[in-house]
Amino acid sequence: VQLQASGGGLVQAGGSLRLSCVASGRTFSIYKMGWFRQAPGKEREFVAAISLSGVETSYADSVTGRFTISRDHAKNTMYLSINSLKREDTAVYYCAAGYGSSWSSFPREYEFWGQGTQVTVSS
Repeated sequence: VQLQASGGGLVQAGGSLRLSCVASGRTFSIYKMGWFRQAPGKEREFVAAISLSGVETSYADSVTGRFTISRDHAKNTMYLSINSLKREDTAVYYCAAGYGSSWSSFPREYEFWGQGTQVTVSS
């Protein structure tokens, strides 16, 4: 499967964005999906994940209440709605897909990765 992330940009603190991740190739509906991010000089970190069914979701503590992950099987697309952006949210955001039905916060459990989309939050 190939993943294409988009929707990043330069936003003021307190603003909102919606990231998208379009999957192509093998059937989208056989994968769990997730979002990770990497800030300059830091390791890649878990942001949010969603199960194959879309019913179960999980979030990092730092984004809970501000970020919402969702997926649309008909469009082969996963979304990350981001509200109340903070400067510390600045990072490259990567979408990922992995075999299996349950969500996971571990990068090693995702076999496929998108190219990333830059989110920059200004004060």
